[in-house]
Amino acid sequence: MPSFDIVNEIDLQEVDNAVNNVRKEVETRYDFKGVITEMEFNRKTKVLSLTTGDEMKIRAIREMLISHFVRRKVDPKALEFGEPENTSRGQLKQEIKLHDGIDKDAARKLVKLIKDSKLKVQAAIQDEQVRVSGKKIDDLQEVMALLRESQFELPLQFVNMKK
Repeated sequence: MPSFDIVNEIDLQEVDNAVNNVRKEVETRYDFKGVITEMEFNRKTKVLSLTTGDEMKIRAIREMLISHFVRRKVDPKALEFGEPENTSRGQLKQEIKLHDGIDKDAARKLVKLIKDSKLKVQAAIQDEQVRVSGKKIDDLQEVMALLRESQFELPLQFVNMKK
């Protein structure tokens, strides 16, 4: 029986490259002259810590991050921006989390979306992924097209296509 898996995987090396490119761009931009800006990416916790001067600079860095993620073919939907907080040095700090994997609630929404489509496929939650199986490959491809069209809150990849 043909099947495929729906996953949310992030290439941490590409994320690291995008963060380094943003650091380089911040160093060369005129509006960041004289402003201490620190960015630190923790691969284990998948959290990017950002400290900079003010709200406008945080927005500029957010836009730079999104554009560099797109260039590196990492979906910016994986980013979850926290609220900026004041630091003791008069700067702002912001935590940016990376979503990797599909949590239970999102998996349930995916399964419900697939079942509501009335296609002849079965969807099952397996840890941090959803396996979709059906009798025809065409049905599986329709599910892929449906999920690409639905603006789901997480970036989705389709892997392990078995015939």
